[in-house]
Amino acid sequence: MTNETTNLPPKTCTIERLVTLESDVEKVLQGQKTATRRNGRYADIGEIMELKGQSFVVNNVYNQSLGELKEEHAKQEGFQSVEEYKQSILSYHPGMPWLPTMTVWVHEFTPVKV
Repeated sequence: MTNETTNLPPKTCTIERLVTLESDVEKVLQGQKTATRRNGRYADIGEIMELKGQSFVVNNVYNQSLGELKEEHAKQEGFQSVEEYKQSILSYHPGMPWLPTMTVWVHEFTPVKV
């Protein structure tokens, strides 16, 4: 195990809950979504996520504040802009404030090569 993995706090959920919305699953399967941001830590580096018979390996897990989000991060999530990503997240979580200081866990993944 790498230092990055051993220095992470315990997971707060399981990898099976990492990508659950059908629209997000489709984006992952089509290669349009290569990361997901969650309120907790759902996976360890090297862990495998299964979506509709396809496997994806988690390559990186780290903290990021919402204020640090850039266009490239929105594109990782399958959106064209930070504003589009923000509106999508707020539509899933009515009443949630979008605070630049709020931190989320970023989970980056790639397809497993067979």
